[in-house]
Amino acid sequence: MTVITGFLGSGKTTLLRRLLRHPGMDRAAVIINEFGDVALDHELVEASSEQMTLLSNGCLCCTLRTDLQETLRELFIKRRAGEVIDFDRVFVETTGLADPIPVLHTLQTDGLLGAQYRLNGIVTLIDAVNSMGQLDTMPEAVKQAAVADRMVITKTDIADNETIARLQDRLRAMNPFACQTMAVEGDLDPALLTDIGPRSVMARTEELGRWLNPIGPEFRHAEKRQENSPSTRSHDAAIRSFCLWFDKPFTWDTLNAALAALTSLRGPDLLRVKGIVHVVDERGPVVLQGAQHMFHPPVTLEGDRDTDPRSRIVFIVRNITRESIEALFAAVGALGNTKRT
Repeated sequence: MTVITGFLGSGKTTLLRRLLRHPGMDRAAVIINEFGDVALDHELVEASSEQMTLLSNGCLCCTLRTDLQETLRELFIKRRAGEVIDFDRVFVETTGLADPIPVLHTLQTDGLLGAQYRLNGIVTLIDAVNSMGQLDTMPEAVKQAAVADRMVITKTDIADNETIARLQDRLRAMNPFACQTMAVEGDLDPALLTDIGPRSVMARTEELGRWLNPIGPEFRHAEKRQENSPSTRSHDAAIRSFCLWFDKPFTWDTLNAALAALTSLRGPDLLRVKGIVHVVDERGPVVLQGAQHMFHPPVTLEGDRDTDPRSRIVFIVRNITRESIEALFAAVGALGNTKRT
């Protein structure tokens, strides 16, 4: 499941329209909110009073009229019964003012859905013409960018190069772990949206690296540069992004204790957490993913998939320092060592 978000007018529907025309998207299901910006358009969707509509290219369009859990559950039941196409991916388009984190919670809180749907990632569309002002004044726009796995900058054909460059720098300072790309009139390689998160327990190091997108030396001090920059706005300054590396493997007790303490103390400000961690006695590295106070059930990969013996966890947080999280993990680790001696 891929979540497509972005502020009002950022071009979500235009991108979906172009994406669904791609030959490889003929087994996709799309969930759109009936209060979204505009309909997918008459070329793809015929007028229908039903909740589910078959598009002209074979995709399935589903209007979100209740909550997302019910819609996803109904989609899966109809797919299993052969009443709809045998879709292999789902795109969820949020409204322009939506917080994408509750969509993640849908999979985290429903065991059945978590077993049938896998989160691929969050794609945030950023309007090159209007986003600088939106980031200044709209907390929703900042949060949408902060939690993204991929950022797609739109309307680059009508924005000047200097504005685009300043926007890219600002987004990179806010969330250096999200891959940035540009789309002109919604034209984009579908692979940028469909191959984000680890696709299976056989995922290799390169795939895991693309998902975590470890930052290079030029961005190691992005947080400090952001705080010291005179152009930083208050919304941006509240957001911090960093990756913690751990040389020694965790035990399940210490990992769970650290995450429980962190979510208990600062859950609402943990906008996104994702990582690849090594745990004692597990057959392979473990994929960790959560938002605020909820985490997906961990997934253990095959043992030879990841060649890096270190654990790494990406944190995208609000008003939490890197040092405080480092200290928490160190304290929990020290407590665990004390208990074993």
